[in-house]
Amino acid sequence: MYEYFIGKLAYKAPTHVVIDVSGIGYYVHISLYTFSQIKDQENCKLFISLQVREDSHTLYGFATEGEKKLFENLISVSGIGPNTGRMILSSNTPDEIQSAIVNGQVVLIQKIKGIGPKTAQRLILEL
Repeated sequence: MYEYFIGKLAYKAPTHVVIDVSGIGYYVHISLYTFSQIKDQENCKLFISLQVREDSHTLYGFATEGEKKLFENLISVSGIGPNTGRMILSSNTPDEIQSAIVNGQVVLIQKIKGIGPKTAQRLILEL
């Protein structure tokens, strides 16, 4: 539904930002990687993934389109939801995560909070 937002950062924390787009403040969840990339920019562009659940519509924002695509691939794996996907992206850079998946580094993936051995293996197999 949304591809990206360009706006002024009204608030920034390690887990979320509020981005003002034409006078509307959007609460957007972010990874630590995105937090490090946007630094203290007054204006920024975030690539957006809208996750619709029965009880909520939640926005997730990413510094790059590649990070957004990786997030959407991660949450397509059974047992990995948006919050776990965000935790995975917060653990390493997107390139390091992709490399770990491609090379089958189960141990590296298991070190991520919330990822056990079965989920790590499923992640590697399904992606």
